[in-house]
Amino acid sequence: MKQWIAVYTKPRHEKTVLSQFEEKGIESYLPLIRQKHRWSDRMKWVETPIFKSYIFACVELKDNLKVLQTQGVHHIIKFQNKIAVIPEIQIVNLRKMIEGGFDPYPSDYFVIGDEVEVIGGPLRGMLGIVSRSDTPDKLIIKIDAIQHAVAVQIESKYLKPVKANYVN
Repeated sequence: MKQWIAVYTKPRHEKTVLSQFEEKGIESYLPLIRQKHRWSDRMKWVETPIFKSYIFACVELKDNLKVLQTQGVHHIIKFQNKIAVIPEIQIVNLRKMIEGGFDPYPSDYFVIGDEVEVIGGPLRGMLGIVSRSDTPDKLIIKIDAIQHAVAVQIESKYLKPVKANYVN
């Protein structure tokens, strides 16, 4: 049975992988959005992947070697050593959103407890912790020295995850 999987590509190889999949007969989907790009001498509309370095493929899981041997593919997304399967309804809904005239934009995926940095507006540079995800995003700033916290509502497009520094 064929299932949708997420494939991670080398940087800026999404369209190359898409054409390679087509040549191999692998059903695939690369969600693209139109964006205005500015160069020093002009502006132009270009189609860019909504999820950088990701493409979706519909294959039998046992045929994953065919996917991995495709030029531009880095790896297949796995969770706990199992290939992550994406429900077909999510692919269908993504297609409807993009092809239906909506203007989707990529957004970081935050969960409660994530450490984030504000990257825009008057709070730029401030660090905090995401405290809610069911309503418009709420950021909590903790002041450990006095054991108090302050909450502020801020759109997720102004937040970026703080990468943890792990020591090997």
